[in-house]
Amino acid sequence: MPDSPASSRDLAAAIAARKAATLDAARPEAMAKRERDGKLSARARIDALLDPESFLEIGGLAGPHRDNPWNANLEAPADGIVAGSGMVDGRPVAVVAHDFTVHGGSVGVAGSAKNNRSIERATETGVPLVMLVEGGGHRIQDGQNSRHFAAGSRVFHLLGMNSGWTPMAVAVLGAGFAGPSNYASLADFVVMLRGGAQMGMAGPALVKAGVGEDIDKEALGGAMLQADRNGIADLAVETEAEAMDAIRRFLSYLPSNSNELPPLAEPEEPEISADALLDLVPADQRQTYDVRKVIDAVFDGGSRFELKPTYARNIITAFARLYGCPVAVLANNPRYLGGMLDAKACEKAARFVALADAFGLPLITMIDVPGFAIGSAAEASGMARRSGRLLFEMAHVTVPCISLVLRKGYGAGYIAMGGGRSFDADYAFAWPTAEICAMSVEGAIDVAFRRDYERAPDPVARRQELIDETRARIGAAQAAEGFGIDDVIDPRDTRQTLAKALSTLPPRRAFKGPPKRRSISPI
Repeated sequence: MPDSPASSRDLAAAIAARKAATLDAARPEAMAKRERDGKLSARARIDALLDPESFLEIGGLAGPHRDNPWNANLEAPADGIVAGSGMVDGRPVAVVAHDFTVHGGSVGVAGSAKNNRSIERATETGVPLVMLVEGGGHRIQDGQNSRHFAAGSRVFHLLGMNSGWTPMAVAVLGAGFAGPSNYASLADFVVMLRGGAQMGMAGPALVKAGVGEDIDKEALGGAMLQADRNGIADLAVETEAEAMDAIRRFLSYLPSNSNELPPLAEPEEPEISADALLDLVPADQRQTYDVRKVIDAVFDGGSRFELKPTYARNIITAFARLYGCPVAVLANNPRYLGGMLDAKACEKAARFVALADAFGLPLITMIDVPGFAIGSAAEASGMARRSGRLLFEMAHVTVPCISLVLRKGYGAGYIAMGGGRSFDADYAFAWPTAEICAMSVEGAIDVAFRRDYERAPDPVARRQELIDETRARIGAAQAAEGFGIDDVIDPRDTRQTLAKALSTLPPRRAFKGPPKRRSISPI
């Protein structure tokens, strides 16, 4: 007699068994090695990121292509990519995790399709995209086959099209050379493990084969290089738990997509009293201070979240909340390079301005800047174009914009920080300690009046007299008299003044430019 057809229960059980074979419990040896290496599995990472029981997987039964001698007998559970959707703090996200236990996290044909489908889903449904990466890009067994690879990959087109529509976060949780580094380059937020993750265009083996350089993976692309020195990563953390916390916190300031408003939170009192603001910023221009303390005295307690805190420390780029409302804070930090804008600071600031503008966070600039970097080292860094990138992004801001001069507002640096009417700020304020002029006072006297004071009976005294005369004309009161700024405010009133100002403004300003197709970034 012919075999009886399988029952629905039998068929369901067979599918369940196939799905179970892809889970961590079915691969105890691989999971034991993960534990020995101090790493979580791809599925454990997703569980650590998402709200409990919220993950809905797609493509769990996807398997590797077997179309050439190299992959004919390949085993690759879920084809090395775990993908789906879930919730972060009650809001939906699309999530992709590369499974390093499956051929080193390499991406095969089916895995690539899952990867791309997740990006498409984020774009189509207007939700954030989170990628948890560890691996080596294209799977060699598939990629060395023109029948597959000649079509290229749509992944970067999809990521580029999604840019500015929904937030994109990438966690680099191990060796993330090649493709994962390219994903990171297009993301809005990149976090990596210090001492346990690397990024770069190719790993040590390929570097050795391609250019003959012998280098270990940490020296090639570790956090000291990619977070601290290059600013490719926005944050370097010690543990995977910290990485997941950082992603959740990053997303908490942003809307799910650029058509929505940023999410509100419960207001918190600042960590530092308003009265302390009278002492935090010394009136003496030669004294330094940490502008982070000013931020903490103005915005909600515990709400400052810095991006790239170890890179270009002369500029602070931070999310914060003002009475529960998310804002973007751009502040010169005189503790480093006097708060000067060098090439790295300009690039860091420009990207942050674009991020804030894309997702509707009001931009508040706190200005204490002696100007742009000058000299041969500055020119060697490409300063002329790097500075242009910040000017370019400021010109395109459509969110509410408020400038506040804390102390120095000198030269083109003052303009680049949105001081006065430079980029049509909605409000321009200054503290009584502000000095606003075209360049440093001492430098201006030395350039314009050197002959004057050198001919004087007492050149030193005459030079100081000229400096004092000039300084008497560059204060906050004079700036307000000429209506280059809207008001001089008591530092203790800053929090309330900013909140009142924002309450009068719509979420977006109308674009006032011509009917062009697009602008052309200097970089």
